Amino acid sequence: MQHHTEERTRTELDRIARHPAIAPLVRAMAGRPPALVDPGDASRRAAVALLVRLDETREEPTPQLLMIKRATFEGDPWSGHIALPGGRREPADPTLERTVVRETWEETAIDLERDGRMLGCLDELAPRTPVLPPIIITPFVGLVRFDVDIVASPEVAEWFWVDVAALRDPEVSREVVLELATGPRTVMSFQHGAHTIWGLTERILRQFLSLA
Repeated sequence: MQHHTEERTRTELDRIARHPAIAPLVRAMAGRPPALVDPGDASRRAAVALLVRLDETREEPTPQLLMIKRATFEGDPWSGHIALPGGRREPADPTLERTVVRETWEETAIDLERDGRMLGCLDELAPRTPVLPPIIITPFVGLVRFDVDIVASPEVAEWFWVDVAALRDPEVSREVVLELATGPRTVMSFQHGAHTIWGLTERILRQFLSLA
C-alpha cells in the first residue's frame, strides 16, 4: 500500500513539474549552479525550504509558497518573524539537504522525501547585520503535493500559503521602518495582509522571484 502511495505521489509531482505554471521554475533551477558565500568566520550553517505547490482548484492554476511565522522565544534573533521552514545543520546531518528535510519535518510534519521533490538550491546568503550570529543559509526549492498535510510544531506560531503572483505585485514591495532592539531601521519588505516579510527571508524571496 505504501509503495502504491509513493508511486502516485511521484506521478503527481512529475505532472506538476511539467505544468506550464511550474515548468519554467524547474528549468531555471536545473540550469544554474548556486553562488556560494565565503565562509569566513561563519562556522554555522543552516538550510531553509521554499516549498511550492500548485493550486489547481482555481480557473487559472496558481503556484503558491509555504510561509511560517516563528513562535516567540526569548534570545532567538528570528523570534516572531515570517520565515521559511528550516533551521541549523546538526552534527548528525550528513548534508544540508538532509538538514532541510529534517527541519521541515520537525516544524511542519511535511515529509519531503515522501511528499515532495527537491529542485535545487538558490544562492547562499549570510546576515548583513553584526547583531545576528554569523551563519550561512542555503535556500532549497522543492515541489510538494497540493493536499500535503501540515501539523505545526511549537516552534511555529502560524503557517499560510501565499500566491507567488501576489509577491510580484509592486504594491506589496515597499520600504518600512521597523522598531528593533537596536533602534528604528528602514528595510525593504513584502507586505502580505497583516504580515511584514523582511530580512533574510525577503532577500531569499526576491532571489526566488527572479527565477520563478
